[in-house]
Amino acid sequence: MTVWHSGRMARGYSRDLRERLLQAWASGLSAAEIARTTGVSPSSLRRWKQKQTAGVSLDPGVSPGGPRRITTDDEPALRAQVAATPDATLAEHCAQWTADGQVPVSISTMSRALERLGLPLKKRP
Repeated sequence: MTVWHSGRMARGYSRDLRERLLQAWASGLSAAEIARTTGVSPSSLRRWKQKQTAGVSLDPGVSPGGPRRITTDDEPALRAQVAATPDATLAEHCAQWTADGQVPVSISTMSRALERLGLPLKKRP
C-alpha cells in the first residue's frame, strides 16, 4: 500500500486507512516498515494506537483555516479581471478586486486563487 504526497500539506488520513495501518501493525509489520511503504510516519501510528487504546475516535480532525475568501462563485469574475489586465501584479489584482466590490484579500490569497485557476502569476511590477 502506498500513500502519495503532492508536496503540499496533506489533509488527515481517512479513518479506514488509519484502521488498516493499525491492523497491519498489530499483525506483525513494524512501524518502520509501514512508514517506509506508505509514507505515514511511525509517530502517527503510535498516536493513532494511543487513541485506539483509549477508545477515542480515529476520525481525522478538522483542518485549520477558514473558508475561501475567493469562492468558486467568484472565479468567473477573477478570470475576467485577469483577462482584462493580464500584466497586473498580485497587489494590483488585490486592489482591483476590492475596488470591484469584492471582499478584500491578501496577496497570498490572490496568488493561491490564481494558481488554483491556472492563471498567470505576476509578482513584481
